[in-house]
Amino acid sequence: MIHRIVLSCACVVLPDVAGAQTRYLEVYNDAPSSLVTLAVAPAGSDAFRDVVIGDRPLQGGGNAVTIGLDGSDGCRRDLRATFADGRSLVQRGFDVCRYRSYHTGRVLPPAGGASMAAQATP
Repeated sequence: MIHRIVLSCACVVLPDVAGAQTRYLEVYNDAPSSLVTLAVAPAGSDAFRDVVIGDRPLQGGGNAVTIGLDGSDGCRRDLRATFADGRSLVQRGFDVCRYRSYHTGRVLPPAGGASMAAQATP
């Protein structure tokens, strides 16, 4: 009888633990310029925090890196990518629970633009 009570309590706690798990995102830099920094924030918060992408810029042309994100911030994230050529990109509302990869070149602004805010389109 006691075992059933303990098991029931454990089942109630498990969904909270699973929701806080680390989310992994494969970042592909398929833009022509090297990715210098990547910052992540909960969607709509502007509380960006830099994410380690390696000990040097991530070369353009399809190189990739896997980053770990704290699952407690929810599924929707704003991503800010800064490139070696001075351009930057803010991707709003990217769903890290639904999509396992993010491609910088798909929404990178043209060479004449300094920055761009993009909608979530993986």
